[in-house]
Parts: sequence; C-alpha cells; structure tokens
Amino acid sequence: MALSHLKSSSSGSNFLKPLVTAFCLRRPISTSTDPLTIETSIPFTTHRCDPPSRTVDTSPQELLSFFRDMATMRRMEIAADSLYKAKLIRGFCHLYDGQEAVAVGMEAAITKNDSIITAYRDHCTFLGRGGTLLEIFSELMGRQGGCSNGKGGSMHFYKKNSGFYGGHGIVGAQVPLGCGLAFAHKYNKDDAVAFALYGDGAANQGQLFEALNISALWDLPIILVCENNHYGMGTAEWRAAKSPAYYKRGDYVPGLKVDGMDALAVKQACKFAKEHALKSGPIILEMDTYRYHGHSMSDPGSTYRTRDEISGVRQERDPIERVRKLIVTHDLATEKELKDIEKEVRKQVDEAIAQAKESPMPEPSELFTNVYAKGMGVEAYGADRKVDRAVLP
Repeated sequence: MALSHLKSSSSGSNFLKPLVTAFCLRRPISTSTDPLTIETSIPFTTHRCDPPSRTVDTSPQELLSFFRDMATMRRMEIAADSLYKAKLIRGFCHLYDGQEAVAVGMEAAITKNDSIITAYRDHCTFLGRGGTLLEIFSELMGRQGGCSNGKGGSMHFYKKNSGFYGGHGIVGAQVPLGCGLAFAHKYNKDDAVAFALYGDGAANQGQLFEALNISALWDLPIILVCENNHYGMGTAEWRAAKSPAYYKRGDYVPGLKVDGMDALAVKQACKFAKEHALKSGPIILEMDTYRYHGHSMSDPGSTYRTRDEISGVRQERDPIERVRKLIVTHDLATEKELKDIEKEVRKQVDEAIAQAKESPMPEPSELFTNVYAKGMGVEAYGADRKVDRAVLP
C-alpha cells in the first residue's frame, strides 16, 4: 500500500525547523481521526461490475486499531496452537493466522446490524464481532464461560447479539443459512446485509450454487465471501477446481477479486459490496489470502507446500507487517511503540487463558439442553440409561 496524500492542518513552516527539534519533540502514538487517503496495494479485478476506487479513506486511529486487532488475533491463534499441543484444547481446531486482514477489514466496513456467518475457522471473526478473549479461550477449552457455554468448541462460536451466527462444521452448509439471514434482512427492511464466508475448498459445493440462484432471483442482500487461502485441506486449488477464478463463479452474479492480505482493500471491497447488495442483490468477493498453519491442528501444513512458500508470503504479504510499515513510514508510531503494543497484547492473551482455566466445565445435565424444543415432555437418556437421565424442560 502506498500513501497517496495526507490531509493535515500543519503549516509548511514546520518543515523548516531543525531536525534535532523534531527528534526531541516527537509526539506520542497518534490518536488522530484526521482523514488519510491510502491506495490499495493492487487493483481490484472485477466480473460484471465496475471496480471500487483504489483510494481508501482511513485515519491514524483506524490504522493503529487495525494493528492492535490483528496482533491480538495472531497472538490468540498462536496461543491456541500451544494449548492444543498441551491437550487443553481437544477435537478439531482450525487456526486463522495469516488471514487476519479479512476479519478486520470486513468489520471496518459494516455495522453490528449486518450479519456474518462462517465455517469452522471462526475464532478471529468472533473476536472482530466484539467477542472477548476470555469467551474464546473458555470455549476452546470446553468451559462454561465460553461463548457457547463450552458446548460448541472451536468450530461453533456464536454471538447473536452482534450479528454473528456462528462457525459451522459442515463444509459449505453455512452459505444457504447466510442467504436465509439475507432474506430476513430484506423481509424486515432493516437496511442490513448478510456476509456468508466460505473457503476455496467449499466453493465447489452444489448447495452454494442453489442458494446463490434463489438469492439472485429474489435480489437478497447477500455477500458471498470466498476466503481463498489456496488450499482446501491439503489440496491445491488448481487440483480441485477447473476454474479457480472464484469471483466469476456466480456467472450472472457480479464478483470482485480482492487482495485479502490488505486490510484497507478488504474494507473498501466490503463497503462497495454492501452498497451493491442493498441496491441490486448478491455479489461475490474472492479474498486472495493465505493461512500459515495447516488446515487444522492435525495437519502440519508442510507436506503439500514448501516452507519457502510459507516464508515467502510472510515476508512479502503479511497483513500485520503491511500495516506496521504504513504506521512507521508515516510517523504515526515508532517501532518501539508498536512492539510495546504487541507486548501488551501478549499479556492480555496470557491473562485471558489463566482466567479461562478457572472456569468450570459444563454440568453433565447440560448434555440434555439445547437439543429439543422446550415444554414437550421429552425424556432423554445417556448411554447407560440409568445415571444420565432427564426430562427436558
């Protein structure tokens, strides 16, 4: 990303002051909301629509919030890796490190009135929707304090009051549900949209095309977001898809390919997509992104790609380093100040983990809740049909 121009009220005489004065009087981290205009790293590629402007309006405050939020997401996922290896997290666990710009940029373009639904790589999306680190680590470790009361685990985060309708474990199944959310928005006339996120591995699912067809017929305000990290489990996109141009897959539905490692490009694309969806119905966004971990914690992620490929993406396209460079280059904060933020984030993550470990496990009776409709007089049994037995409320 390159700075196009900076709107500032500073007079030109400031540039005439001796350099030593500038060093001595260096300001603290910027909290300014004055507008900045920044150009996206690469152009948008379109299908059946005009591209949004590459010029993105932002501010020092927003860039610093991007840095902090992505640093928190990155540290959280690395900590989850360690907890999984220590067997404090069990079952499936899919990490999001590398893809943080998608969650942060999308959130910057929308409101909590808009709905988001995604697959099982859902930790950072939940955090972006306003979830807390304590809720996340409690859920990951199966504790009562988790966002799903410890019963959902890694793949089933949920926060309805912020418009987050969950992670879903069935590949592609969240897309028709997302179209249902869009139907609800249109029915309620609330000027909100739904974002249905899926990976390149789910892009060949028949249910995706069925849902897209009815959404186009009814002009539903749905935005299908393909988070293309280039590997569906261990299969490269070119081996699984005859046409890996996922933004064109809608045929009659417009599409946009976005640099998913550029938080500002994601923000601009999501803003554009929301305006389109409210006016004209469905649109597809393909986020060109990358995951550093394997598909899940059971996948080392190095058998179907080289370590050089992974390190190359880290060096050239890492979303956090891109924002760090912008901040430092334009004197919004120093390298040391950004390092201090990362240290603070690490402390917050460690504290949340410690608190989550103190949260109790769900009671055995919770096995019988949230299964059937209430008030039906249904009696449920455990495997032994004696000890674990309850009449559902």
